[in-house]
Amino acid sequence: MGRLTTHILDTAHGGPAVGVEIRLFSSGEQREQLELAKSNADGRTDKALLEGTTMVTGSYELEFDIGDYFRSKNAATGEPAFLETVVIRFSVNGDENYHVPLLCSPWSYSTYRGS
Repeated sequence: MGRLTTHILDTAHGGPAVGVEIRLFSSGEQREQLELAKSNADGRTDKALLEGTTMVTGSYELEFDIGDYFRSKNAATGEPAFLETVVIRFSVNGDENYHVPLLCSPWSYSTYRGS
């Protein structure tokens, strides 16, 4: 079985984004919250979001509360923040490893499939 991990990098400050609330949802026929985590000092979650029997082929959503993070850094560019919650929708094969990093600033973000 595979596993799903994530990592948040703050490109405006050049380091990991610490303390960002992260929610993982299944996004199939019925949307269900599967995990709630906060990014640690390395910008990662303390454990894989999915692994073993919980890593099932299907579609998922990751939500990152980036607006709160940049407000805590006094880097918000007004209210409301341009980016409040970043949502990434993706699909996985349960037998493979996926790393879904978020690279973000108060004004933009990008992601890619890592392994």
